[in-house]
Amino acid sequence: MLNLLSSLLNPTGNLTISVILGTAFILGFLHGITPDEHTWPITFSYAIGSYSTRGGMKSGFMFSLGFIVQRGILTTLGFLGLAAIYQTYDLNGPVYIVVGAVMIIAGSYIIKGRYLHLPFDFLLERKHHTMKTEKTSFHETDLKPIQPRLAVLHGFIAGWGFGAYSTIITFILTPQLPGLIYAPLPGLVFGFGTMCMQIVLGGVFANIMRVKHLTVDQIKYVGRSAAGRTLYYGGALFAIIGILITAFPILDKIAINTGSTIPNLNSINISTFLVIVVIGLIGFGSIYRAFKDINKSKHEAKSR
Repeated sequence: MLNLLSSLLNPTGNLTISVILGTAFILGFLHGITPDEHTWPITFSYAIGSYSTRGGMKSGFMFSLGFIVQRGILTTLGFLGLAAIYQTYDLNGPVYIVVGAVMIIAGSYIIKGRYLHLPFDFLLERKHHTMKTEKTSFHETDLKPIQPRLAVLHGFIAGWGFGAYSTIITFILTPQLPGLIYAPLPGLVFGFGTMCMQIVLGGVFANIMRVKHLTVDQIKYVGRSAAGRTLYYGGALFAIIGILITAFPILDKIAINTGSTIPNLNSINISTFLVIVVIGLIGFGSIYRAFKDINKSKHEAKSR
């Protein structure tokens, strides 16, 4: 098993097209299942905003659709030698900034209903949602639904971030193909492998709210409220980290080795920090806050 994993992560020799594509698919699956800052925080945000298994799976699909297209372009650039820019410059900083900006825009739309800047104090003190009574469902709020087209755009933008998996498919697998016409295939297949896992994770993330046995309208409120806050605050964090990495590239090199050989699990670094904070602190913190809003409204309804 270890030898197989080592072969996947360190492909060598004159590989056939079928082996190249098979390797790319498995690497994509690993990329999707391991905590990656370019996929997990965004899939999590859109999935919980969809508040259903089907909706969460659709969010994972839509995000991965944009990601697949980007990966096909990336491996084509790799075949042409144009992706060498990644070996000269660290582009993760600028990518984080753009990803963060789109997250902020998406979050502000969910909360305010339009793509405008959202003051932080407004988010923190949001009070205009209401409960009718304890016996009725949560009142329909003005929180807006997730926009699938934004998930596609996010996937396309986030795909320009570069890591170990990108290095393997772009600089090791793709150059072994016999011609330019085949160049997009490793990226497309890698993206499809990632999509398979992101669809599963999207369904899992979307079901988080159901542990409290809430009504459909209550789940809708929790999902949209948490998604809006996660996208907005998570986007702000992405943008800040992006600015810092752009100004001080050394920050993207700092890592604590974990002893694992699997990319995304082999070290604790800035990407690990983003996953933990955006999903663990902001995401679950936003869900907890939304649950508290509902419980408070129930208590107020009882005391009337």
